[in-house]
Amino acid sequence: MSENLPQTLLIVDDDVAFTSVLARVMGTRGYACSVANTGTAALQLAAQIKPRHCLLDLKLGETSGLRLIPDLLRAAPGMRILLLTGYASIATAVEAIKRGAHDYLAKPVDADQIARALSTSAPRMAAVSAPPPDAPPPLKRLEWEHIQRILGETGGNISEAARRLGMHRRTLQRKLAKHPVRERPGGKD
Repeated sequence: MSENLPQTLLIVDDDVAFTSVLARVMGTRGYACSVANTGTAALQLAAQIKPRHCLLDLKLGETSGLRLIPDLLRAAPGMRILLLTGYASIATAVEAIKRGAHDYLAKPVDADQIARALSTSAPRMAAVSAPPPDAPPPLKRLEWEHIQRILGETGGNISEAARRLGMHRRTLQRKLAKHPVRERPGGKD
């Protein structure tokens, strides 16, 4: 690849306004951007243009970006996937890396952070850090991570996850609609 050619970036997110703005901003940083707002469109574009990078949202409407990772890699072998999410947890970060993502960032994130993550070669999982070993995580955080683990095991199936968690489907949906628990400095919640 010539140094003068832009790097290709596939942006996959169901938020049309976000993808439009991000594509424009990443274009000013030297990326030739393509946008997909559904998993189906993302797979078609990946197979067609074989992008070097993919910025993939964890939640694509009713679908999980985690489920899309292996299919995207089959459509465009060698593509580096950066998973973006507003629902960060250690469990989803680990699951993303297991499925083939190269990095994981929690929203809100700016274009500079994305550009840095796309330019590094090693997985970092920079946005998710484990608590100090002597401080137990708060109960709300443990609940959030458990829910994310079960969602990963069920392939994002809300009904099955709710059944396994022993809660009503609507209760689970309400919990998922809330932002994940963030720990305060000092380990206290």
